[in-house]
Amino acid sequence: MSATDTAVQRVIDVHAHVLLPALQAEVAERDPEGFRAAQELDLVRQGPVSSAASGAMIRERFERLTRLPRRLADMDATGVDVQVVSPSPSHYYPWAGVELAEHLARSANQAVADLVAQAPDRLVGLGLVALQHPERCAPLLEHALGLGLAGVEISSFAPGVELSEERLDPFWSAAERTGAVLFLHPFGCSLDERLDRFYLSNTVGQPAENAVALSHLIFGGVLDRFPGLVVVAAHGGGYLPTSIGRSDHAWRTRPDSRSCAEPPSSYLRRLWFDSLTHSPEQLRALIAAAGADRVVLGSDDPFDMGDEDVVGSARAAGLDAAALEAVLGGTASRLLAGAKAVVR
Repeated sequence: MSATDTAVQRVIDVHAHVLLPALQAEVAERDPEGFRAAQELDLVRQGPVSSAASGAMIRERFERLTRLPRRLADMDATGVDVQVVSPSPSHYYPWAGVELAEHLARSANQAVADLVAQAPDRLVGLGLVALQHPERCAPLLEHALGLGLAGVEISSFAPGVELSEERLDPFWSAAERTGAVLFLHPFGCSLDERLDRFYLSNTVGQPAENAVALSHLIFGGVLDRFPGLVVVAAHGGGYLPTSIGRSDHAWRTRPDSRSCAEPPSSYLRRLWFDSLTHSPEQLRALIAAAGADRVVLGSDDPFDMGDEDVVGSARAAGLDAAALEAVLGGTASRLLAGAKAVVR
């Protein structure tokens, strides 16, 4: 039990990333043109100033992203007992063809499993699937679970693939059947050069991508077809949870929005959200919209847009004891237990 909190069994941070330099080097070697084109697109989306700042940030935090002793020391310093680690979203490689994409996802799954195996009492792992190839997502999920991972991290979309598409139904079905955790974390933003300054690609783009992706799951009927899905949205779900009234209004008044069985706001109780809102007022608003039992701790460790005192931020929101216990670890513990039960 963490010394920082005696009311919960474990403090669990569900949003932490690991960088896999060997994977990046491999894809640069195997598909240099695709890798170069992806870098050029990222430069368009971030702009040169933010791209330079991000590169410097990664270099400064490289040890925290790649070395286990430093990660464990950081966890101890912030009062986190368990981290759920997922690959850096830069490892999605959404342009890769079927063969390369499947190889990269399997390699990432194995690398995360190897990391977790070095500290199984402190780390839980999430792998990857090749979202741009829907027919390969279910087998790749099974691969991740077979390695002992709790689920996979997915982006808000892939080129030519939105989360509402029925081509993904076999993947959703496998995730529902296994209880796998699906961590929804965007990779960049599709608004490109409109957000290429002031780091708007992240500060505005990431919450927008979260909101669009969740809206596809809701309005596309995915949560109607697969009500048992365990989807955890990063960044507090972006703009959607606290602006859901507009979605409800559209559902009531627009026939083209009446595509899900119930008002959109009702689906917030079928989703989970991390606590990374950067504001105690916003965290309270998220909990008011979705419920304390639908919010889990999330730091985005160790990136600079994360929370260096994730436990302190949860406490600063002024939650009641039951809500704080749920956010700090109670809810995440139940989700992870459900996922890992099918792995054994």
